[in-house]
Amino acid sequence: MEIAYYPGCSLHASSELYDIQCKLVFSRLGLELKEIEDWNCCGATGASKTNEFLSYALPARNLGIADATGLSEIMIPCSSCYSRTLVSQKKLASDPALRESINAELGHKVEGKIKVSSILEALKPKVESGEIAKNATKKLKGLKPACYYGCLLTRFPLDVDVPDSVENPQGMELVCKAVGAEPIDWSYKTDCCGASAAVNDAEQSLLLMSRIFDDAIARGANCLVTSCPLCQMNVDAYQNEVGAKYDFSKRLPVYFITELIGISMGIDPVAMQVDRHFVDAMGLLKELNLI
Repeated sequence: MEIAYYPGCSLHASSELYDIQCKLVFSRLGLELKEIEDWNCCGATGASKTNEFLSYALPARNLGIADATGLSEIMIPCSSCYSRTLVSQKKLASDPALRESINAELGHKVEGKIKVSSILEALKPKVESGEIAKNATKKLKGLKPACYYGCLLTRFPLDVDVPDSVENPQGMELVCKAVGAEPIDWSYKTDCCGASAAVNDAEQSLLLMSRIFDDAIARGANCLVTSCPLCQMNVDAYQNEVGAKYDFSKRLPVYFITELIGISMGIDPVAMQVDRHFVDAMGLLKELNLI
C-alpha cells in the first residue's frame, strides 16, 4: 500500500536518520512512503510570525502536490510540518477567498481531498491490527521510555480534528507497549523544550529542558522517546549542557519512535544510524540485551 510522504526540511538535513528509519520501518509494515515531488519548506514556526499569508500558502503548495498524487493519505513525521500543513488545509477549507487566491498561483490546486496524518496517526491502525506487535520479534523488555510529544503535536492555532487527547496523548505509549517497552506515566510529555528558541534564547530553553529531564528521571525513565525531530535534536544535543547547569549526572538516550519499532523488528541499529546520537543511544540497548 502506498502513502504520500512529506519529510520536510529537518529530515533532509539534521534529522536525516529519521527519514531513513521511517522508510525502513514503514516498508516492514507494508506501507511504501511515496515522497511528494518538488516539495517546499512548510514555513515551520517562522512564517506564521512574519507573514500570515505565507504561513498558509507555503504548506498549501505541498497540499496541492499531494492532492495530485491521487493517494488518500499523506504522512508527515515532523510535528511542526504536520501542524502547519493541517492548519493550512483547515484554513483553506473554511476560507474560500483565501483558497481561491492561493490556488490561482499554484500549478497543482489544493482540493482538500488528502488526509493529513502525523506519524503516530499513520501507525495507529498498525497498532490496533496487532501488526506492530506481530513484527516485534524482539520485545523491548526493560526499556522504560518517557514518551515526549512536545508542544506542537497537540496544540493548534485553529480548531482541528486530532486523533488523540490534547492533554494526555497516548499514541506513542500504545506503540511502545506493542513492542514490549514499559512507558512511564509522567507530567511533562507535552511541555515545550524551547524549540528554535534554543538558538536565540538559550537560557530559557535550558530551563525548560531541565524540567523535562528532572521529571523523567524522577519517574524512573531510562530513556526518552519522541516523534518530533526538533524535540529530539534539542533534548539530545543540549542534554550535557542542561545537566551541567542544573546539576544532574544521569543521561537519557533520546530515541525516535521509529528506532524502537525498528529495534523490535530486528533492523540493524547501525543501518538506522542509532549510533549517531549525541547522548549514547546504543549502550542502553546493549545493556538490556536488545541488540
